[in-house]
Amino acid sequence: MELSTSKQMLIEQRVTNEAKSSRVAYILCLFLGGFGAHRFYIGHPASGLAMVVLMVLGVGLAQLRVGALFSVTGVIWVINDLFLIPRMVQNQTNEFRESLHRQLSNSNQAAAS
Repeated sequence: MELSTSKQMLIEQRVTNEAKSSRVAYILCLFLGGFGAHRFYIGHPASGLAMVVLMVLGVGLAQLRVGALFSVTGVIWVINDLFLIPRMVQNQTNEFRESLHRQLSNSNQAAAS
């Protein structure tokens, strides 16, 4: 079922107001990247938690010289994320838009029944 123009405008307004910002994600990545803050912000808590674990293991195992392996892996991941942030934010925005579209479509179908 096609949504009315006013409902489509409502969706786009909510997306504009509530979608995640690449700028904020970059700031979090640059200042708190090792702790996965940008991934939590964008909506990827599992990989954000994995980044936290890498950081904790890197620091915790630093005395055994194995910690460098974890720390270097985390740094490479953060550098990689600097290139992936725009796509991750866009994907999150598209998912948000689709969920709003489904919600309004379902409410239209319920009202029509």
